[in-house]
Amino acid sequence: MPIALLALAIGGFGIGTTEFVISGLLPDLSSDLHVSIPTAGLLVSGYAFGVVVGAPLLTALGSRMSRKTMLVSLMALFTVGNLLCALAPAYGVLMVARLVTAFAHGAYFGIGSVVAADLVRPEKRAGAIAMMFTGLTVANVLGVPGGTALGQALGWRSTFWVVAAIGLVALAGIATLVPAQPRPSTGTGLRGELSVFRHGQVWLALAMTALGWAPVFTVITYVAPIATRVTGFSSGAVPILMVLFGVGMVAGNAVGGRLADRALMPSLYAILAAVIAVSALFFFVVHGKVAVVVVMLLLGVAGSATIAPLQTRVLDKAAGAPTMASAANIAAFNLGNTVGPFLGGLAIDAGLGYASTTWIAALIGAAGLAVALVSGALDRRAPERVSGPYVPAGVQHDGAPAGSRS
Repeated sequence: MPIALLALAIGGFGIGTTEFVISGLLPDLSSDLHVSIPTAGLLVSGYAFGVVVGAPLLTALGSRMSRKTMLVSLMALFTVGNLLCALAPAYGVLMVARLVTAFAHGAYFGIGSVVAADLVRPEKRAGAIAMMFTGLTVANVLGVPGGTALGQALGWRSTFWVVAAIGLVALAGIATLVPAQPRPSTGTGLRGELSVFRHGQVWLALAMTALGWAPVFTVITYVAPIATRVTGFSSGAVPILMVLFGVGMVAGNAVGGRLADRALMPSLYAILAAVIAVSALFFFVVHGKVAVVVVMLLLGVAGSATIAPLQTRVLDKAAGAPTMASAANIAAFNLGNTVGPFLGGLAIDAGLGYASTTWIAALIGAAGLAVALVSGALDRRAPERVSGPYVPAGVQHDGAPAGSRS
């Protein structure tokens, strides 16, 4: 794999850390900024909202810039956002800073996916995308626990100072290692990028992402009360469960990329079925501590294995103008982060118990698999003109390099 993917992964590590570490710092933030913990918790949902809005918006604003220039600019914005978080004197300023940071998140992964695919031969594109997302998955194992421990020891602001430093390292790496990317061709400017949304398969790919990923957050959002109030773990065991989940994500990300490069849609069917099965299994074993430990690991594997195939699918369906659709797919992931926990919360409020979130997750996953099956059937019946596979800019359609990339 090209070393430039390492620079993209470092950026993903910083983004993943700043996105998820906030949950572990809520008590410290609440105390220091004199707000309630539920109010502090809005920093999580506010960030997700920023990703959903920022991904297509910043991608549109940067449609005439080269992809490398856009990535450097986004990482600069990410770094500034985290510096603002570290310096925020009040809750309102911190919320604005989180939104600024979130705006960079969605566009970075959307454009980064296209760049990663452009660095390798077409048959290796899912693995390249998975490599970029490795930074995000490793953040769950190292960045989030480490950032939480640092924030608890030296104050929550110290975590954001360190993340800002990671952003600077990623920025330097992208500027140095990522090859120059050409500006979009005349036919794929902003109007061309937006035109892909006229194709039904692009919308099916986005729906597949939102519904296929939502089960993961439906369960993970409520894993603390499930573990402590249903399974019987102590509160101290929750971080260990989350680390196991993160380890599973790292493994699943690699597996998903390899499977997708071999056979994209069959792999997606199998992986989404695995997400459904693991979510349903959680409900039946929720009272067994050993079983829950195993299921948490499996959920990380199955959930993360969806990332590269889902991102590759949307690139294939928007092959002629992939950048905006790729960014929209990152927004779809975060839409899943919002919708899944919301539906799980409705089930809890209805008196169905915390464990009900696991079968809610399975039902959402089943809807995602149904969309995937419909999309695959449409491929076989009437392939669209924009159907892939996505061919990188510097590669001919027969898979041979078209010449040196500028």
